[in-house]
Amino acid sequence: MTPTIVAIDGPAGSGKSTVTRILAERLGWQLLDTGSVYRALTWYCQQQGIDLTDAEAVLAATPAFLQVWELSLTPGERWVRVDGIDVTDAIRATEISNQVSHVAGIMPVRAAINQRFREILHGATAAGIVTEGRDMTTVVVPDATVRILLTADESVRIQRRQAERGNDNPEAVARSVALRDAKDGRVTNFTEAAPGVDVIDSTHMDLAAVTDAVLEIIAERTGNGRS
Repeated sequence: MTPTIVAIDGPAGSGKSTVTRILAERLGWQLLDTGSVYRALTWYCQQQGIDLTDAEAVLAATPAFLQVWELSLTPGERWVRVDGIDVTDAIRATEISNQVSHVAGIMPVRAAINQRFREILHGATAAGIVTEGRDMTTVVVPDATVRILLTADESVRIQRRQAERGNDNPEAVARSVALRDAKDGRVTNFTEAAPGVDVIDSTHMDLAAVTDAVLEIIAERTGNGRS
């Protein structure tokens, strides 16, 4: 049976990671956190002493990284491992956030990782799988059953990210969000919806409202989603 794929794109701090996790839990589906792989690859390259601005070196390291990268697809769990090391918390540090765009901006690296994403998504063992990222709806799985662009004003997104990282310097977090948007915007368009992609602006919505809005769209497309 072909799994239902729900793909959500959006900028940093739009709430897509939290929403996708809630959706997967509510629906009993699997979850693919794509952002974690670029963060984990950034961490891996740093551990290997690789210059993140050296595109050829990062690309050369990618196949070996993909052999040792592991990610939980179970929404009730949350772990990322690289060569057996739990890096779940380490890859969420502001330092990684500031550097990850170097890695994510290398197109051959994205091509290799996107292929792995497609294999995971189309090979889901649950009835459905929910995923989020920057170009999931347009490049990775344009054939997804449900495609959504989740966005919000920059000031709101910064506030949300600061709330997530209470121990980090607020100004550093704000710079990180703006920098990620600027750098990632050079690689993929995650601010404008492609044809057939639904848009949800969460600027004035709380988490429950956003989740309900996504569930309504899933219900319209599949007959599922309200539970």
